[in-house]
Amino acid sequence: MNKSGLVAAVVVATVSLSACVVAPVPASGGYYGEPVVVAPPPPRVEYVGAPPVTGYVWIGGYWNWYGGRHVWVPGRWAPPRHGHVWVPHRWQQDGRNWRQEGGYWREERGSGRGWRR
Repeated sequence: MNKSGLVAAVVVATVSLSACVVAPVPASGGYYGEPVVVAPPPPRVEYVGAPPVTGYVWIGGYWNWYGGRHVWVPGRWAPPRHGHVWVPHRWQQDGRNWRQEGGYWREERGSGRGWRR
């Protein structure tokens, strides 16, 4: 292949690849506590299979706010934290706006260390 043929092939490949860039919406991030005027959709039904490791805890999916819209973040299996329970993400209405409260591990009562977020 001569030099001009190689340059043409590189140009065609570059143009072809630039037309098929797929950028997924990040599952987390994007929401920084600002008020959202659009109510979140109802939670999606998730079909939970067997855990990958015995004893893992299912953390359900939730609606996140990203790029000016609600984006579903699928649930996942996570290793348990001894003496803690998972408190899921939720949206709270604040007047005409909505605010998201992120999920977190909370210490169980009676674990000796009180409640912490």
